[in-house]
Amino acid sequence: MQTASTNIGERMGRSQELSDSKSGPVIGGHLGNKSIRDISWLLNIPRSTVSGIITKWKQLGTTATQPPSGRPRHMTGRGQRMLKRTVRRSHQLSAESIAKDLQTWCGLQMSPTTVRRELHGMGFHGRAAASKPSITKCNAKRRMPWCKAHRHWTLEQHQREHCAKCKV
Repeated sequence: MQTASTNIGERMGRSQELSDSKSGPVIGGHLGNKSIRDISWLLNIPRSTVSGIITKWKQLGTTATQPPSGRPRHMTGRGQRMLKRTVRRSHQLSAESIAKDLQTWCGLQMSPTTVRRELHGMGFHGRAAASKPSITKCNAKRRMPWCKAHRHWTLEQHQREHCAKCKV
């Protein structure tokens, strides 16, 4: 009979899959009417792992690793690096032109929508500049003398002028 180890280094890491040689005894213990706590203590496996194995076996009838859900990613790591490099070189390229460039350089057939989605995931966001009213030549001529006359004002003078306009 094994004793439970308290050494954390001997326990299984979070991201590792449990091998079939360890999941078999877990199912055997479950079929032998052992409790999850007993199985965990005997095999030196966390209770949550034992519970997960038993649940998976009840639902699927197997403890084998299942294929991942969802569609595989279209863009490889190399394509992502090239996309990032392209955008950093010139920020104003359209998604359509970037998709064409990737087609010629990497051979990746990709829609502009996919390019936008990938760029969004990398932290690049396309935003339009804020609209600013254009200053006409006439208005600029009127503003210049006012600016020259008030360039030596202190902050208090500007605030006093602003508050006087608000009260009127």
